[in-house]
Amino acid sequence: MRYLKFSLILVFVVLCSNGFSQYKLVRDGFINDNAEEKACHASTIVELSKSRLMAAWFAGEYESNPKVCIWVSTFEKNVWKKPQKVADGIFEGKQYACWNPVLFKNKQGKLFLFYKVGVNPREWWGMMKTSLNDGKTWSKAEKLPNDMLGSIRNKSIQLSSGEVLHPSSTESVKGEIWKSHLEISDSNVKNWQKIEIDCGEFGVIQPSILVHKGEILQMLLRSKQNKIIQSWSIDKGKTWGRLTPTNLPNPNSGIDAVTLKDGSFILIYNPLIAGKEWSNGRNILKVAHSKDGINWTDIYELENEKQGEFSYPAVIQTSDGLIHITYTFDRKKIKHVVLKTK
Repeated sequence: MRYLKFSLILVFVVLCSNGFSQYKLVRDGFINDNAEEKACHASTIVELSKSRLMAAWFAGEYESNPKVCIWVSTFEKNVWKKPQKVADGIFEGKQYACWNPVLFKNKQGKLFLFYKVGVNPREWWGMMKTSLNDGKTWSKAEKLPNDMLGSIRNKSIQLSSGEVLHPSSTESVKGEIWKSHLEISDSNVKNWQKIEIDCGEFGVIQPSILVHKGEILQMLLRSKQNKIIQSWSIDKGKTWGRLTPTNLPNPNSGIDAVTLKDGSFILIYNPLIAGKEWSNGRNILKVAHSKDGINWTDIYELENEKQGEFSYPAVIQTSDGLIHITYTFDRKKIKHVVLKTK
């Protein structure tokens, strides 16, 4: 009996030290529960105002089908509204597939929808729509200037100066070279510039940016090397240090991360390595927490199945302190999970 009590106490201490006791589930469910489209992927989420959110994703017959469009839904009074199609891939009279929407609301209250259009991720281009009324109406689609792509999958970040950082990346036509870079615009999302990053031997795409004290920036990246890769900037994104691997596994799958109000960080990732098929390793999805962006502890398990795809997460912290996560659920639905600290 004494040994049993000691074992239970030890298990409790280990769980607490690993952070599993720090967060609890507030709600979970599907945004597009009665989806009109056969397949969906690559969600993004933004806070419109207190207790109001918007999510977007691409959906259609299958990924890369020319009729794949961008859909959005608004979250009000704890209910997701019926999804609406807001962007298609019609460009210069021809229809292409839409990809990877990213929602961003600047400090002036203007809502931006960045998305990609093209036959594939190696040849796509960046498009944008804007809204001055939280998505009730949208501007006409416009191509981003100077061949900019905008945020390639994860959210844009606005610094105290007003500058907006758009984490981005490219893939070579044959797909053998993956390179990440940063695009910077002013607060009105004009006057773009591209910041090159020396990616060395790493194949990296789809960066996510964390903001540390003093606006030191940390970039976390998806890679072909079975690890989440990182880079740091001490000049607000103008230059970036050498890429290095973290201790976190990555099965060549999308990640996302966010800086919390208390200065710590949350990361959503698949904690496995790649397999023979591109979807291998996406059957487990976890939430990790860090105080320094270097040492990470798993704090919550979103999905853990023998098979399935739970991938391409997006995460934000809203003004009420809640953590909102969206992700692809088996390419059939977009799931929404809300966590809070105990």
